[in-house]
Amino acid sequence: MKDSELIRQSIEFSVVLVDYYKWLVFDKKEYVMSKQILRSGTSIGANIHEAQYAISDADFIHKLTISLKEASETEYWLIILTRTGYLPQEFEVLKPKCESLKKMLVATLNTLKENKIQQKK
Repeated sequence: MKDSELIRQSIEFSVVLVDYYKWLVFDKKEYVMSKQILRSGTSIGANIHEAQYAISDADFIHKLTISLKEASETEYWLIILTRTGYLPQEFEVLKPKCESLKKMLVATLNTLKENKIQQKK
């Protein structure tokens, strides 16, 4: 997983998200939701990276599951920020990037769980 597309996209997403956070704080003076989306959005990649050094298969799956939950929370904040007028067009790219990360995480987790089931047989 070291140089995977999942890792690459999680880093790219976090970089754009940090720029968005700065814009929210410095240009829009929005401090609450900006902190929430920064925390959840950067946590996606942090947990993916942490999973690389998991101590077991169960730990690996657990870290990726946390990443998926954080991606879902980030998607929630993107919805709220959009509906309240805080997501300008130049940051609309965050929505499909978040969705892509969620899809990759779901696919990876499904494969891992299926492999685990097959190993038990």
